[in-house]
Amino acid sequence: MLKILLDEMYAGLKEYFETLEWETLTVQEAGLRGAKDKEIVEYAKNNNLLLITQDQKPAELAELKGVKYVLISNAMIAKIADEKIREKYGNTKQH
Repeated sequence: MLKILLDEMYAGLKEYFETLEWETLTVQEAGLRGAKDKEIVEYAKNNNLLLITQDQKPAELAELKGVKYVLISNAMIAKIADEKIREKYGNTKQH
């Protein structure tokens, strides 16, 4: 089963992923608080974890190292929020 490693900014999502039945570890729990991106990617690789991050650099390092990862950018979050706003309130932008 695929296990998830949440980068520091997503540690607060651990309970949500566990509720969705993912085995989840945070960077903080792994003893990597404040660690360099390279160290986090190496940890993910050595422990066969999928890294979830919002930072481009660890995602790129993961790509180079063949580590599974998901990059959740601010643009992606904004796009999801935009879709939800339009779904809930229609296409009514205020100027």
